Amino acid sequence: MLRSLGQRPVTGSDEDPRAVELRTAVSRLRRQLAAIPADFPDRSIAEDELAALAAMAAGGSPQIPLLRRSLLLIAGAIGSVSALTRALTEVREAVDLFGRPPGR
Repeated sequence: MLRSLGQRPVTGSDEDPRAVELRTAVSRLRRQLAAIPADFPDRSIAEDELAALAAMAAGGSPQIPLLRRSLLLIAGAIGSVSALTRALTEVREAVDLFGRPPGR
């Protein structure tokens, strides 16, 4: 069924599981952010950087400094929105799968 739609099954694929985890976490955070009706000044920054993370995860081997830059911008943009804390933590943990920054 998936092949007829031009998609590959995840199970048994050679897709990087870290990228799958990152895409899943980013998707969850994007949905939760979209569900928050309040507008805040840096919302567009968070949305843009989440889109960038999703694109990097879809591309295969993202560059760790770019992942971390996007994560930092997202955290700065939505860090005060307590309803997004858990989803943001999941994105950070998914980014960490690609390698922790020096000194951690």
